[in-house]
Amino acid sequence: MVTPVKRSITILGATGSIGLNTLDVVRRHPDRFAVHALTASTSVESMAELCHEFRPRYAVMADQQAARALIEVLSDLPSVTVLSGNEALGQVAADAEADTVMAAIVGAAGLPPTLAAVRAGKRVLLANKEALVMSGKLFMDAVAASGAEVLPIDSEHNAIFQCMPPDKIRNTGSAGITRILLTASGGPFRTHSAEALRHVLPAEACAHPNWSMGQKISVDSATLMNKGLELIEACWLFNTTPEMIEVHVHPESIIHSMVEYADGSVLAQLGSPDMRTPIANGLAWPERIDAGVAPLDLFRIGQFNFERPDLERFPCLRLAAEAFQQGGTAPAVLNAANEEAVAAFLAGKLGFADIPFIIEQTLAATEVVPADSFETIFAKDAEARALAREQILGRAV
Repeated sequence: MVTPVKRSITILGATGSIGLNTLDVVRRHPDRFAVHALTASTSVESMAELCHEFRPRYAVMADQQAARALIEVLSDLPSVTVLSGNEALGQVAADAEADTVMAAIVGAAGLPPTLAAVRAGKRVLLANKEALVMSGKLFMDAVAASGAEVLPIDSEHNAIFQCMPPDKIRNTGSAGITRILLTASGGPFRTHSAEALRHVLPAEACAHPNWSMGQKISVDSATLMNKGLELIEACWLFNTTPEMIEVHVHPESIIHSMVEYADGSVLAQLGSPDMRTPIANGLAWPERIDAGVAPLDLFRIGQFNFERPDLERFPCLRLAAEAFQQGGTAPAVLNAANEEAVAAFLAGKLGFADIPFIIEQTLAATEVVPADSFETIFAKDAEARALAREQILGRAV
């Protein structure tokens, strides 16, 4: 029996849902994986527990005050060096001692350290879709220049990846691929009327019927913006266009996505709605390892259902497709406005149905320019956030 090569892993966003699921898979395979660095924003207690269990070389807190608190808590663990700030995030992402980076920081904040990992030529397990939404071409150009290996971790993109020939991921035409069928759960409000959506509360939006996720992505799933962001991400990952991708609402969340071929074949990846499956796929690729996921019981499930997305009640999917078609900095503006609107909704300052309004108004008020540098993208991100906050104040609950 061949002993597997032990991979050294840095986890960006270790205390979030993806980070904790990654560590659960790592925990099951101590012979295969070692943790080099863990990062978090402000979750000192959770980070301290993880450091005591996994003994990383570095623990990075984005917040300096949180880092000072962590240093005190880890006074009995001198082997862990605690760092803080954005520069430290980039440092551990690019550190030569780690060969694999799980990019799981939510939102635009995840782009700089993910980019640092790409530029360092790492195997990057991409769970931060915003990196590609904001800077698609520049990001993929950096991947090509460094020779980094980017493996998709979003369940849908990982499913598509598994249904394609490995050597044709960026050349779908030569593989005979005619369509990508991107599935969506529809979220908790799939059957709600437009009037009912006006009265949705944050706790309701965060209660996804199938998946256990963080608050921001749960709200994005409820508005279908998550599917819009995934549509853009899929275009960049698989070098295709929105016309080649069809969104199917699949309430059971068992078929994670499908790929259609010219001969009429449709390949699908099925599995329980558990993020440990795509995480394990990325960690061990091209091998398969136990992820701790319960076997799929098709007899219990009984049947699969599919619906077309309703773009009238859930316009965020349409807005995302339009932003991608517009190009330039439009997707970065879309993402920034969405992040601000979702944060305001979660804080009780904005209605659920007002989220797409804020995004559309911000897109209309922001000049789109070529996304020719990361500096341009970050500048437009900041401009869009300021405009979105003005819009939010005008519609405050």
